[in-house]
Amino acid sequence: MAAPLSDVARRLAVLAAGLVVVALVVGAGLLIGSRVGTPRDDSAEAGFARDMATHHAQAVEMSFVARDKSSDHELRTLASDIIVTQSTQRGIFMGWLQQWGLSQASARARMAWMPGHSHITPATDGVVLMHGMASDAERRRLSDANGVDAEILFLQLMIRHHEGGIVMARAVMALSGRRELLQMAKSIDDGQRAEIVEMRKMLAARGAQPLASILE
Repeated sequence: MAAPLSDVARRLAVLAAGLVVVALVVGAGLLIGSRVGTPRDDSAEAGFARDMATHHAQAVEMSFVARDKSSDHELRTLASDIIVTQSTQRGIFMGWLQQWGLSQASARARMAWMPGHSHITPATDGVVLMHGMASDAERRRLSDANGVDAEILFLQLMIRHHEGGIVMARAVMALSGRRELLQMAKSIDDGQRAEIVEMRKMLAARGAQPLASILE
């Protein structure tokens, strides 16, 4: 009888499966893109790709900080998973924009594609951020923290960050009919909800609670 998979092996298997799904999403986009037309610069598809790329970039940045600060194997593995998955997805968003003949930046305001975006997080430093994103002050706190304090703050910020990503993914699913984009949004929704469950357990193990949810 084969030996059971270790925790690391299980996580790598799940991550590999997720990247296969991402590859299929890219392939689907290349195959059907010409059939459904090219999104306009002011479309929900273009806005989502740009804004989620920025959103993912911050998650990757915070995950590098947490991974390098922590000696906890489980947290470092989680941070590494976020780095790989969201860096890959960000590359796909940029590839879509290039495929659609659109620039990676836009003069349009963030989240202009998403009607009624009432859950945007007002930062303590006066800057209005996209759903769930950490403010500059919060990122400085994470950079300055050490040990368990850094782990707790990272988990709290990343749970909220994931919740923001879910809000955005669900919004674009209601606005777009492009198959590849719907598949990606569902993958983000499913994957980030699963990681939130895991991060809540990690917080509880450290005697801490998540920040107020923006999904409730």
